[in-house]
Amino acid sequence: MRTMILVVALSLPLPALAAGTMEVRAKDHSCDEIAQIIRQNKKVFVRVGLGGRSFRYPPAQCSMGDKRSTTSFRDGEGKSCVLDHACVFDPASPYNFP
Repeated sequence: MRTMILVVALSLPLPALAAGTMEVRAKDHSCDEIAQIIRQNKKVFVRVGLGGRSFRYPPAQCSMGDKRSTTSFRDGEGKSCVLDHACVFDPASPYNFP
């Protein structure tokens, strides 16, 4: 039973694991539109190429082991977006030690 649950959990895309997270493709929107979507939805996963970035607008919190920072990526028009409220790996977090 545990194996089946693990297989199902690993087969889900990352944004599906976080309840209530909206997924947005960066190439479909401008920087301003993406910033507005993050403000309105609080929890957004911005798909960039094969991966993506997680954003949590206050009062939403980042996951344990992550911290809030700024990050950059290219939008649909090819412009560089620099956005706050990105959840990034925190090497100083006690949750990231083996």
